[in-house]
Amino acid sequence: MVVIPLRPHRWTEEEYLAFDRASSGKHEYYDGQIYDTVGASFRHNLIAANAHFALRSALGGRSCFVLQSDLRVALSNTFVYPDVVVICGQPQLIEQDTLLNPTVIVEVLSPSTEAHDRGTKWQRYQQLESLQDYLLIAQNAPKVEHFTRQNAHQWLLTIYEGLDAVLTLPKLNANLPLSAFYTNVTFGESE
Repeated sequence: MVVIPLRPHRWTEEEYLAFDRASSGKHEYYDGQIYDTVGASFRHNLIAANAHFALRSALGGRSCFVLQSDLRVALSNTFVYPDVVVICGQPQLIEQDTLLNPTVIVEVLSPSTEAHDRGTKWQRYQQLESLQDYLLIAQNAPKVEHFTRQNAHQWLLTIYEGLDAVLTLPKLNANLPLSAFYTNVTFGESE
């Protein structure tokens, strides 16, 4: 997904929410600036859909919800649209369209947003007390970087590589084969 800044103007959070809710597209908000999120590639969408299905299958029967990228997440002076979110327990929402308490956040890495997903977005995600796991899924090879919360200021990074690898979400007692994230994805082909 490509993020493009809109006109230079310092928006309040209320102005942003009104603008985004009235818009036919999705926009992210960082420190008073609004950014247009342009659509993602077929491969990006396929991997995100596969991640959604894999998480939903692994968490079936639990009090967890798995949702794709149309639910806005509120952070500190920031509003974003992750590719996939998992909420375990009761969702805390603002007006039914903005989530406050994700348990797991998934981002599918794209060349245009990878630095942002690893940088500013990840720094702000860490401030969410509810967040237990952050997954960064590569598009060009079967690889998932998994950050697991250890305590308020410490995260453990585990890297899973190869279609035979099995990602573990210990706090949710779930195992996810990487092959499930990459169903129908062919490597070595250009987009």
